Amino acid sequence: MRFFITGTAGFIGFHLARRLLEDGHEVFGFDGLTPYYDVRLKAARNGELLGHAGYVFTEAMLEDRAALDTAVAAARPEVVVHLAAQAGVRYSLENPQSYLSSNLVGTFNLLDAVRPARPRHVLVASSSSVYGGNAKLPFAETDRTDFPVSLYAASKRATEAMAHSAAHLNGMPTTCFRFFTVYGPWGRPDMALYKFVDAIEAGRPIEVYGEGRMRRDATDVGDLVEAIVRLAGVAPKAGEIVGPFDSISPVAPWRVVNIAGGRSVELMALIETIERAVGRSALKTMLPMQPGDAVETYADNRLLEALTGFVPQTPLEQTVGEFVAWYRAYRDSEAASRANSP
Repeated sequence: MRFFITGTAGFIGFHLARRLLEDGHEVFGFDGLTPYYDVRLKAARNGELLGHAGYVFTEAMLEDRAALDTAVAAARPEVVVHLAAQAGVRYSLENPQSYLSSNLVGTFNLLDAVRPARPRHVLVASSSSVYGGNAKLPFAETDRTDFPVSLYAASKRATEAMAHSAAHLNGMPTTCFRFFTVYGPWGRPDMALYKFVDAIEAGRPIEVYGEGRMRRDATDVGDLVEAIVRLAGVAPKAGEIVGPFDSISPVAPWRVVNIAGGRSVELMALIETIERAVGRSALKTMLPMQPGDAVETYADNRLLEALTGFVPQTPLEQTVGEFVAWYRAYRDSEAASRANSP
């Protein structure tokens, strides 16, 4: 099949594209390689993908409508997966304008650009952040999401709403999936796992927000990709309900699905797991909660299991161990590359 994926140089987009290419699909990647974090990491991911004959890549921003239209027309996609976005709760406090441009304008452009191709299924990335001020746990897809506590969360909630509107107006089967703290090799440097491993390896203190009491429903990136691949084959039909926990729209072929293991890990437990994998204790600077951060995320994953027969279950220890091995190999490779450059 032909997949059009935005954000293929990003953490999750890279892993999904690589899996689909290994499965024999054609992947048309679209990414702006923005400097939100080290572009060399994004380029390295994309370089891995370019080694596959079935990969076609366009470097451009979603805000560049002409480039987007050209790429979609060339791809003639059967399945569209929209992963490109400005991520990060804390960065949304520093540079809010980038979230309006990337997450709102970019998403509108993508949904409008793929309309003439009439894909079988459009899949759009959202976030557990949309649950915002909800006190009820676990977070279920049928819960209200009217109280975002960060601009990032608000932009993702708007993404879901725009996707629903497009599904209704254009009849495009659409699934929005909510990610819950994804970990694994090739991860983003702004996320806790990368930051902690990098600091511990270098002997620097780590910053532990919320006094280490925050809890996250952590998801292995390989499990996440498996869930997305399975969901790609389950296009929603308006009003076709799989259970009382279904989020299916009554007026559009649209639903939203949590992708998570349904287990919450305390931040201090994550740090202890990292310390064991690295073989060194962390120097810790204990800090209060940051604005916009949730105290706990914990997913109801019954809908994912009903639709796909799968739920993420890779142990945190395995994911952390694989990340540490990748981190060391990538760090050493980058150091050697810089040493050999003129």
